[in-house]
Amino acid sequence: MPKEYITRLVFDPKHKTLALIKDGRVGGGVCFRMFPSRGFTEIVFCAVTSNEQVKGYGTHLMNHLKEYHIKHDILNFLTYADEYDHEGATLMGCELNPRIPYTEFSVIIKKQKEIIKKLIERKQAQIRKIYPGLICFKDGVQQIPIESIPGIRETGWKPSGKEKSKEPKDPDQLYIYSTLKSILQQLKSHQSAWPFMETVKRTEAPGYYEVIRFPVDLKTMSERLKNRYYVSKKLFMADLQRVFTNCKDEYYKCANILEKFFFSKIKEAGLIDK
Repeated sequence: MPKEYITRLVFDPKHKTLALIKDGRVGGGVCFRMFPSRGFTEIVFCAVTSNEQVKGYGTHLMNHLKEYHIKHDILNFLTYADEYDHEGATLMGCELNPRIPYTEFSVIIKKQKEIIKKLIERKQAQIRKIYPGLICFKDGVQQIPIESIPGIRETGWKPSGKEKSKEPKDPDQLYIYSTLKSILQQLKSHQSAWPFMETVKRTEAPGYYEVIRFPVDLKTMSERLKNRYYVSKKLFMADLQRVFTNCKDEYYKCANILEKFFFSKIKEAGLIDK
């Protein structure tokens, strides 16, 4: 732009100029004219020295200009954008959002990226979690429902319409299901069951998972029963036995009491010989 053109606009009392000062020298600026009664401002020109253009000073200038206008209740910019020597000029507009702190915008974006990165890492950690292998096939089980595989739901898998029915339709399987459900409910209601109701938290027992390779609890068993994991009584009994054998701490007395209670109930149900 010619110096005369710049000088005339900068010193015109109807115009204002926001200047970028670096090391005591002007490195850029925005010249604009405000029309408060009409609710908009005309951006006459925005210029930054060539050696500073790629450093983001133009954006920095415009962000300060936006906040200045928000304080003065002017929320629209208009300007003519041209390709070169005012050829192919196009009228362009910009509406400001008074809720956005424009001068902090880059910091906010950076924080958002950090949060998203942490969320992605957390999700990846869940997906990469190593679950214990399936041991039910050692007991002669030929197949199990997909949803009963540990970790399958964490990958985003969802059951189809045919797989959503939880209770078995076969009379024998339905009897086993109902019986195991009743026994499990009685176990959970027992006064000695409280240490085994939920999964042991790492914060409460940091070394637990280094010692216990196949953790299981009554809540997990309830979910497995609901997901038709226990296609035979052997699987159910094996899991509950693991609840008791995993108990290596001060709760062993509760485990012994609950184990005896469990065996009395499965005898009553006719699942093992009296």
